[in-house]
Amino acid sequence: MDRRKSLKAIAVGTLSASVLLDACKTDNKKADDAKAADKGNEFTLDRAEEEKIREKELLATTFFTKHEMATITMLADIIIPRDEISGSASDAKVPEFIEFMVKDRPENQIPMRGGLRWLDVQCLKRFNKPFIEGTEQERMAMVDEIAWPKKAKPEMAQGVAFFNLMRDMTASGFYTSEIGVKDLGYAGNAPNKWNGVPDDVLKQYGLAYSEREMKECAKY
Repeated sequence: MDRRKSLKAIAVGTLSASVLLDACKTDNKKADDAKAADKGNEFTLDRAEEEKIREKELLATTFFTKHEMATITMLADIIIPRDEISGSASDAKVPEFIEFMVKDRPENQIPMRGGLRWLDVQCLKRFNKPFIEGTEQERMAMVDEIAWPKKAKPEMAQGVAFFNLMRDMTASGFYTSEIGVKDLGYAGNAPNKWNGVPDDVLKQYGLAYSEREMKECAKY
């Protein structure tokens, strides 16, 4: 199964258009925005002061350890790898998104941390090394046991729950990023030209545009 296509099908049906990029900026505005991006990525957001304070507080703390972040990064790139269409999950900064989200929604902290620990324990039992130190074959063998809920063994239930959460957060982070939006091929609202009702349709109903209508409403 093509994981990218599956995730894209889910994302197209669930993501809000509010996260998509503004396509109507002037060149000067884009240049200003690019400079502002280096200062904190707040330049495109119009938020209440309490939201800004909340974000600042979350960004000032760290939840995951380096080892946990390395594992999250590897898993995210397994779920959405780099291909000829776009970059990978880590290219879209999905690990950073997940770090932010578990701080913003603490109820996901124990499931994520517990799941990462569960994954390492399973790999230590099987391969005598944690997940990130395994070979690609070993890592994929482990993932395949928890990535398909209907096929998973009952004893893999905790791993299945963890991987479901990991997959959901990866898809959310990727398809709300600039890379993910481009991957979807979403163009957003764009100006278009409308030259009026086609002549054959007008004739079918015995109608026609007046000279004034043609001049003022249907001429570009």
